[in-house]
Amino acid sequence: MTTPHPRKQVADDYVRRLRDHLDRIYGPGAAAGVHERLVRLVQDTATRLADRRPTAPADPPFDERDVLLITYADQIREPDARPLDTLHRFTRAHLQDVVSGVHLLPHYPSTSDDGFAVADYTAVDPSYGTWRDVVRLAEDVDLMLDAVVNHTSAGSVWFRKWQRGDEAFRDFFIELDPEADTGSVVRPRTSPLLTPVDTADGPRWVWTTFSPDQVDLNYANPEVLLAVSEVLLFYVEHGARLLRLDAIAFLWKALGTACIHLPETHEIVKLWRTMLDAAAPGTLIVTETNVPHHENISYFGNGDDEAHLVYQFPLPPLVLAAFHWADVRTLRDWLKTLETPSDRTSFLNFLGSHDGIGLRPVEGLLTDGEIRHLGELVQAHGGGVSYRARPDGSQSPYELNTVYFDALNPADTVESTERQVARFRAAHSILLALQGVPLLYIHALLGSRNWTDGVTRTGRLRTINREKLARGELEAELADPSSLRRMVLDALAGLIRVRREEPAFHPAGAQRILDGTPAVLAIERTSLDRTRRVLACTNVSGVPQRCRLGRDEGLERPGRWREILHGGCVRGDRDGTLEVELPPFGVAWLADEA
Repeated sequence: MTTPHPRKQVADDYVRRLRDHLDRIYGPGAAAGVHERLVRLVQDTATRLADRRPTAPADPPFDERDVLLITYADQIREPDARPLDTLHRFTRAHLQDVVSGVHLLPHYPSTSDDGFAVADYTAVDPSYGTWRDVVRLAEDVDLMLDAVVNHTSAGSVWFRKWQRGDEAFRDFFIELDPEADTGSVVRPRTSPLLTPVDTADGPRWVWTTFSPDQVDLNYANPEVLLAVSEVLLFYVEHGARLLRLDAIAFLWKALGTACIHLPETHEIVKLWRTMLDAAAPGTLIVTETNVPHHENISYFGNGDDEAHLVYQFPLPPLVLAAFHWADVRTLRDWLKTLETPSDRTSFLNFLGSHDGIGLRPVEGLLTDGEIRHLGELVQAHGGGVSYRARPDGSQSPYELNTVYFDALNPADTVESTERQVARFRAAHSILLALQGVPLLYIHALLGSRNWTDGVTRTGRLRTINREKLARGELEAELADPSSLRRMVLDALAGLIRVRREEPAFHPAGAQRILDGTPAVLAIERTSLDRTRRVLACTNVSGVPQRCRLGRDEGLERPGRWREILHGGCVRGDRDGTLEVELPPFGVAWLADEA
């Protein structure tokens, strides 16, 4: 007979901090019963994880080898195989030395929005596989799981019980008089904010931020916070090292406010940070807030109490604009302003994703005309533009729906495939050189094109970059050196492999954005111990460029430079000025030999 582990005691400091968070959210003592049950949940989770998780996580919690892949559980399919198993075997075969982690998009039973209308938080969609498949994947890579906790599906167990009047689920969702004034509420969609539903007590109107099938949870009820906290701990026990808090900015609602970024929302993120630090040290919180930059970075908190990582949402549209106008100055000026509050926090840098290219983050960075022009370029490729509703009833562009490869390259071009791949590689060289942790969508790594047939089938613009791939056909394309998929994967994987071996690309290493010619972005990166320095230069234009870099451009000091992408040597002249010649869409990564 085995002897069970004694329950791991949560340190008094964590117990006190959890109580303080609850008091700040609900008022002193108002959630005392929930506090006691939350502490027990944390204790039980810590006990079960005691032999599996480190007690002293790395500090900083990421390094230059961290590169994450975004993918759906059923992204790659083959006959008579569980998609999660197929995905695992594909990543082992092709990406083992390329990515360190996988962001697995929602793999739970769902009723819409490609998984983001979750019907059961603690189940795996049986058409994808089982939790055992998820855990096996987590044994090979750092796993990021989606916590879609702003809302549940209208077909979820929780919502059905609420509709039936189950006492345990009273006040789990937000009922509102349809005549209530909601004019101040910030909207990410054009669909109605309130949706009528039938209940045991008659018709009711419920809050639905994103769609009628996605019903917002009521965090003003502390029982909701407790139930969701239990879900997060469940994910950690099933292999998640990172938890992505989807649409977290909208979590708390209060009529008369914008219902976005409210103090209670930030306090809940802080509570979850404390909870995870106590139960599973080393678990990282990622916040997904597709909003203007200054709002986005508020989720870092003070650098130690909220998110470890936030998405770098302005980067995709700014890089896109730089290439289309062969001018990095807007991108360069914005990059110079970036900083994180501590070396234990970092940006998640990405270009393409399952959601397309968000436009709210570049409000104030690009003009309305420039944003409109990007939309026209995307539409020329068969892509689309999604809109959001403004309080005055008007609409504004919210998102470009496209794969990044098509968004970046000219429509109806007569360019060679090699030139288009060179442009795509150059864009990703910026992503990989910047301070932060890189995140690449699987359709970017595989050079996918817009799936316009999918949009026709579903009627949803976002389907354009969510095509499922047959493994047999995919493997055949990857076996052909002249195929677009093979060329793109080789180009991006080559950059990534160099990055992962270069200490100067540590996410927390120093970064300096240099001045110079408008068509070249030059980034100086320095390792944490300051023994290694790299200059990353990218030509965003289709013509050769000569880039002069010296003290006038912000170069910290002269150096003896070696090209680490191709093995060539570049020397500065006598006054310490470096000249780099770049072909169209050329990339040079220069390591200081001194």
